[in-house]
Amino acid sequence: MLPIGIGVGLLALIVWAYLPKPIPVDAVAVARGPMTVTVNEDGKTRIKERFIVSTPLSGRVRRIELDPGDPVKANETLLATVLPSDPDLLNPRALAEAQARVNAAQSAVKRAEASLKAAEAEMENAEGHHERVRRLHERDAATDDQLEEATLEMRTAREQHRSAEFAVEIARFEFEQAEAALLRTSPDSISDASDWAFEIISPIDGVVLRVLQESSAVLSPGTPLLELGDPRNLELEVDVLSTDAVKIQPGDTVLVKHWGGERALEGTVRLVEPSAFTKISALGVEEQRVYVIADLDASEAEAARLGDGFRFEAEIVVWESDDVLQVPASALFRIGSEWSVFVIEEGRARLRKVELGHRNPSTAEVLDGLSEGEQVIIYPSDRVVDGVEVTPR
Repeated sequence: MLPIGIGVGLLALIVWAYLPKPIPVDAVAVARGPMTVTVNEDGKTRIKERFIVSTPLSGRVRRIELDPGDPVKANETLLATVLPSDPDLLNPRALAEAQARVNAAQSAVKRAEASLKAAEAEMENAEGHHERVRRLHERDAATDDQLEEATLEMRTAREQHRSAEFAVEIARFEFEQAEAALLRTSPDSISDASDWAFEIISPIDGVVLRVLQESSAVLSPGTPLLELGDPRNLELEVDVLSTDAVKIQPGDTVLVKHWGGERALEGTVRLVEPSAFTKISALGVEEQRVYVIADLDASEAEAARLGDGFRFEAEIVVWESDDVLQVPASALFRIGSEWSVFVIEEGRARLRKVELGHRNPSTAEVLDGLSEGEQVIIYPSDRVVDGVEVTPR
């Protein structure tokens, strides 16, 4: 009996060794929770209002001592000095041209002032509309979307008013330059070249961004000398694929990440430009891309750490919800044109088709096919098929 018992035991061990064993798998439960869909691209900061200071008349420009980053003050900081280079400033043609420039500059001032009045009226109207919508919202007579739209209109109107004020300042500055140039073309008496020195004064408060003409030289009218701007007045520029741009709307939130600070900053989309441009990707593929412009919602201390042309990674929120039934993207795979998952039922993997809604790189919204609490297999291997016995790790 002993040899027979040993033989039966060995046979049982051999049979047990060749029996199929449950396949160990990784599984997670389908759950409800918040979900956000974003468009992720690289972007850069830029100054909203940039000013190119150029020579108003021909002459020899003295060496410019300013460097990029130097602060300038409106109507005080000396930017450059123009000295006469030849007697051409005294001929009738130069006098007529100088007078024409004065007339053009005067008309530009009037046009800028009219635009400022129009922008001021639009701003007052937008502020009044925002106040009415806010009061209605407090009485639950207006929706959150209406309040956000009114807020966006008010902010846009304020920025347009601010831009119009800058335009008036630069127009008046150019008018003063043209008048001064006219005086230099017909002086009463000439003692030496220093009496003819024409000083160009800064039209704005800000800093020097670039020095376009540093050394002393004889220049013609309109030659760029300096580029000025206010680094506190920043906006965000993100170029996205045109297929993503159609999902973005003014008012969407922009998260500014990996800009160098400790925490992410926030911004609000102001404009999706209506025209796309062609860009060659790193793989040599032609892409149609669109610029998305956003306002930076950050404190002055944080904004001061950023400058013109600084890089960051932007996440533009195009959809979000606080309660969504979702499944990990790692559990999804396609069979033909339909999405499917493996669900664990009574210790076995069951193939099931699902209908998806919004998706992001990590999760997908489930519209049909799964219930909360069901366990799905993530990263299923080729050993996992419909009906196979599995065991979660």
